[in-house]
Amino acid sequence: MQITKTNIPGLLIIQPDVFADPRGFFLESYNEKRYLENNISSNFIQDNISESCYGTLRGLHYQLAPYSQAKLVQVIQGTVLDVAVDLRKKSPTYGHHYAIELTGENKTQFYIPQGFAHGFSVLSETAIFMYKCDNYYNREAERGLSYNDPSLGIDWKLPKDKIITSSKDGILPTLKEAEHNFV
Repeated sequence: MQITKTNIPGLLIIQPDVFADPRGFFLESYNEKRYLENNISSNFIQDNISESCYGTLRGLHYQLAPYSQAKLVQVIQGTVLDVAVDLRKKSPTYGHHYAIELTGENKTQFYIPQGFAHGFSVLSETAIFMYKCDNYYNREAERGLSYNDPSLGIDWKLPKDKIITSSKDGILPTLKEAEHNFV
């Protein structure tokens, strides 16, 4: 497994070892011991899978502390642009985002610690997205940021007229207006 640090402290790109032969491939999507050896100590307790069509934009979501969630995300099938926004108020990269293309073919994982908003856009016909969380979903702590907040400057790699969001995601506040309590 190869781990690459990003320009935002805490965000990690993980390339698992993939063993391929004429039958297909095998990879270990998670091994607690190997992740702990690489200083990823989140205690993952919930797995989620979503399937989405082209143009779907999910996010930007987070939960307030103490219900915040670290996530280990990957794409099983298709292609997404995955985005994390630093919401840690004392971080030198507060309000900055990092975007990475995750695909079923590249098998790359993206580790997002607590204190970040997270979202993704679907760039392929469909995508199956899987993520591990280190805290349970809590409706009362759920918050989000507007995906099109100009202060974030995120290029979702989709034509504006093709973006599909939920009604809830379509009315989220900007970073300046949003409630977040991460330090």
